[in-house]
Amino acid sequence: MNAYRTFATAARVLRQLRHDPRSIALMILVPCVMLLLLRYVFDGNPQTFDSIGASLLGIFPLITMFLVTSIATLRERTSGTLERLLAMPLGKGDLIAGYALAFGALAVVQSVLATGLALWALGLDVTGSAWLLLLIALLDALLGTALGLFVSAFAASEFQAVQFMPAVIFPQLLLCGLFAARDTMQPLLEWISNALPMSYAVDGMNQVLRNPDITGDFIRDIVIVAGSALLVLALGAATLRRRTT
Repeated sequence: MNAYRTFATAARVLRQLRHDPRSIALMILVPCVMLLLLRYVFDGNPQTFDSIGASLLGIFPLITMFLVTSIATLRERTSGTLERLLAMPLGKGDLIAGYALAFGALAVVQSVLATGLALWALGLDVTGSAWLLLLIALLDALLGTALGLFVSAFAASEFQAVQFMPAVIFPQLLLCGLFAARDTMQPLLEWISNALPMSYAVDGMNQVLRNPDITGDFIRDIVIVAGSALLVLALGAATLRRRTT
């Protein structure tokens, strides 16, 4: 990998996204709108919002970054841009890292806005530090970015990229502990849940919700989420194809 090529790729992606306001709005504003809607759905029961708001603060950015990243990367390949780039002295690792940096920068903005809205405008009550909540929200968004980059290699069209959401995101959503405690699930489902990164994303949010200090479980959760993102990025670089056939 070459740092100059990586940053040049990231700058090019950000310039392209600047001319795509719909994608920017989807990445940055949709999680905030969803949290706002959730808050007023539970307007008469703020305790329910407190109990699930932290978890969804991590899930919403993960889903939106997954969707936008997978479609944007696939568009690069189907338009021939990716093939032209890889014909230059640009490695797959440089390309994937550049995309990750570009979308990661947007993930930072997204996470700051969503966390700030939840804590200071919507009154989300957490016991732990707001900075820890922001950290895990950012890692969740980066995980969504990595998953989106990875699955884009296996889609032949934007429609197929969207179809990966039920296959990749929905099982994690059902098994992450949002709807039922993971230790109350059937043993097989609990085992699968323990292997899915979203489970640790939700658990990390819940650790901040319940505990005033950094716990060993919280450190485990952020390490697993960050490690999963790095692993998926490496797999994305290994499976990257020049064109869609």
